[in-house]
This record gives sequence, structure tokens and C-alpha cells, in this order.
Amino acid sequence: MTDISIVLNAIEMVFSWPGIALITLGVIIGVIGGSLPGVGGALTLAIAIPFTIQLESVNAIIFLIGAYNGVMYGGSISAILFNVPGSASAAATTLEGYPMAREGRAVDALTISAVSSSIGDFLGGVAILAILPALVTIVLMFGTPEYFLVAVLGLALIIVVSEGDFLRDAMAGGFGVMLATVGVAPMLPTSRYTFGQLGLYNGINFVAALIGIFAVSEMLRLSKQGGTISRGGDIDVGGSVLSGIRTVLSKPITLIKSSVVGLLIGAIPGSGGSVSTFVAYGEAKRASENPEKFGNGAEEGIVATESSNNATVSGSLIPTLTFGIPGSTTTAVLIGALMLHGIRPGPALFSSQINLTYSIFVSLVACSFIILALGLLVVRWAGYLTTVNTSVIIPIIIVLSVLGAFSLNSNYFDVFVVLALGIIGYFMQSYDYSLVAFLLGLILGPIAEENLARSLDLSNGSLDIFFATPLRLLLVVATVVIVVGPYLGPVLKQQFGTTSEV
Repeated sequence: MTDISIVLNAIEMVFSWPGIALITLGVIIGVIGGSLPGVGGALTLAIAIPFTIQLESVNAIIFLIGAYNGVMYGGSISAILFNVPGSASAAATTLEGYPMAREGRAVDALTISAVSSSIGDFLGGVAILAILPALVTIVLMFGTPEYFLVAVLGLALIIVVSEGDFLRDAMAGGFGVMLATVGVAPMLPTSRYTFGQLGLYNGINFVAALIGIFAVSEMLRLSKQGGTISRGGDIDVGGSVLSGIRTVLSKPITLIKSSVVGLLIGAIPGSGGSVSTFVAYGEAKRASENPEKFGNGAEEGIVATESSNNATVSGSLIPTLTFGIPGSTTTAVLIGALMLHGIRPGPALFSSQINLTYSIFVSLVACSFIILALGLLVVRWAGYLTTVNTSVIIPIIIVLSVLGAFSLNSNYFDVFVVLALGIIGYFMQSYDYSLVAFLLGLILGPIAEENLARSLDLSNGSLDIFFATPLRLLLVVATVVIVVGPYLGPVLKQQFGTTSEV
């Protein structure tokens, strides 16, 4: 099947029934989850995954892609109205959106956000579809040794995603790897750490772990906070939809440039929307003819952050689908959904399952139109979603989490995993242990172990197999640089500075 015919087949699949309905439903759920501070993408997807079990794999994934995109847009609603970003990636939007809302231009700001998010989504999806044939060629160069090295590289990224104490993040990653070793070994009929419990022979259910570590732990945190979700005051929504649309269309350079920033940074594991939006915002301010307006309600600031925000989704799917390395906690949850439906990130998605891959990226384009229509339709009342009281949302999320966990395999052991990891996740967050590092360990640990065993089996136990090709050497060098860089960099900088002074 040629590339054109594959694309046409994917378009037909996505825009026909029930594909388009599932994407629309996903976007709506994502917007709701994204607009509630403290919920965000990972939690929204974690709760939704168990309810996709009865769907075909393609329909399930495009539904979740819709939710992912909806979350990325929805986070801007509470950011603009209450100065409380619904997700980390919407933090930069507060810088200009909230001042606009306080000036009585909330509808302007919400409209700019919706239109910019839609265009960023569209440009990102089209760009990935354009480069996908070249990406297929690159991915098919990877074999078992390469995937082991990529998994090790991903584990080394714990250093990159570390936001505080590296030792704590390394412990969180190690805890994830440890949980991944529970069950029967991948290449040997040997059970490990099962303690005679039959429920542990298949290992810790990945989706149950995600629901617990995100949904339950976050609800425990919110129960301590109390009050309303937004913690805000009265809602004052004013402005014009038409003026917001005109503002976005008058800034095409900012739109395109910011979308490219989001696409490129999103493709870097460990970066994500929170990085790309601030980079795009900084570049928009640098290139602006009126930089003094930034911080006081500059429209182009929202154009930059929101177009970059949604373009990041397309970029983050590159390492997610090619190597199984999550670019963010949300894509980590998405990997769990892929595995639940028997889809393994890697070469298969670019050969025997190429139709699914094209459908995923075509669904990004579809999401852009849905976000535009939905965003313009609900700008005047969307802010009311942020006034949900925690006493209402907490029991709903807990019940959905327990029901979702039980529906995975119809056993109570998964419910126990959800509750146990929910408590553990709460304390991890309380003491600043990285959930991203934990997920990297949980996801990449089994990939590294399985491909290491296969590689050593192919080489009769020789480690030379990991240095046999230029690509493998490149991956080894990249891992070493990531590991020693944070320690060697300051030393070299100090030495360079000393030499310069002399």
C-alpha cells in the first residue's frame, strides 16, 4: 500500500463513524479534565483508559488522543480566568491571559487560546504526516540491541527530568524498575517477588499502577486542600469572539514559529509542554515590536504559548511511538493504553501496524477542527467548570478509579494495587519524589531487561554486540553524555572560566 493510500485509509477511518464521534468525546472529556486544576492530562487519561477496553484498538487510541489534545487546550481556561493553570503546560498562558481577563477581555483571551491551540494542533499533525515516511526508515534501522540501548538512554533521562534532588528521583526510578520485575521473568520460567500470590504472577498491572499513582494520589492531595478546585473568585467573562479570531490571524509568524518550537521540543523526552510554551513565549517577547506589553495582557503571548502547547502533542508522540520513551507523564499513560490494547511501541507501528500510526496522526488534524468548534462554542461558560468543589469531584474520581481497576481483569487484586500505589504516590508527591522518574523506570525497565536478554542470547553472552554498529556506538555515547554531563559540565565551565581569567 502506498503512502497516499495509507493516508487516505487513515482519513476515512478517523472521519467516519464511530471514529469522529470518539475523538469529539475525547476532546470534550479532555477539556473538562484540563480545565480543572490538579486533574490534568495524566489523571484524565488514566481514568479513561479502563473504559476503552471494549473498543477496538484504533478507536481506543484515537479517543485517547482526542482527550490528550483536549487537556492541552483545556488547561488554558482556568489559567486565563483564575490565574491557576489546569496543567503545567498552561502555566505560561497565565502570564498574559489572566491580565486580559482582569481587564474584562476574558472572551478575547479564551478565543485566542482556542484558535491558537487549534492551529498549533493542525500544523503539528500535518508536519508529522509529512515526515512520517522518513521516520519509518529510521525506526526500521533499530533491532534488539538498539532497543536495549534506547531503554538505557531513557532511564538515564531521569537525570534530565530531575527537578530537585537527583538522589530522590533516582530512587523513584529504581522503585519503578523494581515493580516492573515482579512476576515471571521474560526469558526464563522463573517467578520473582510473587510471594506465592497468584495475582502477582503476571506482574503489576501497568494501567492499575497509573490509576493509583495519579488518580488516587491526586484525590488524597485535594482532600487535604478542601474548598473549590479553582480557589478563585467571581467569574467575569467579557470581550469578543471575532476580535479574538482577528488577533490570531494577524500574527501568522508567531503562530508558525511557536508551533515549530512546540513540535521540536515535544520530541525531546522529559521536556514537554511546560518547556516548549515558555521557550515560545520568550521568543515571542524577543521578536515583538512592543515587548513592554508582555506581562500586561499581550495577545501574542497567548498566541505563542497555546500554539506551541498543542503542537507539543505531535512532537511528544515521536519518542512515544518509536521507542516507547514517554516525553511526559501524559504520554507515559498513553503508552499504558497502547500496551493494554496489545500495541507495543517500536518497529511494528511503522511496518505491520502502519495504518494505526497514520490514524493516530490524522486524528491530531481532526482534533484541531473539534477544538476550534468546541472552544468557540463554550468560551462564555467554560469557566464555570473551574468552580467544582473537591467534595464533589473526589468521590466521583475514587469510584471511577476503583471501577476502572476492577474492569481491567475482573479481580480485586488490581483494586488493591490502585489503592496501595495511590497512597505511595501521595507520599512521593509530598516529599518531592518524581512521578516522571517512577514512570520511566516502570515503563523502560521491562523493555531494557527483555532486550538485554535477547541481545546476549544472540551474541552468546558477549557485550561486543552493543558496540558493533555506528548507531549503537552513538546511543552508548549519548547515554554516557547524559549521565556525566551534569557533573562534568560545571567542572569544565569552571576550568574554562579560570583559563579565560588567566
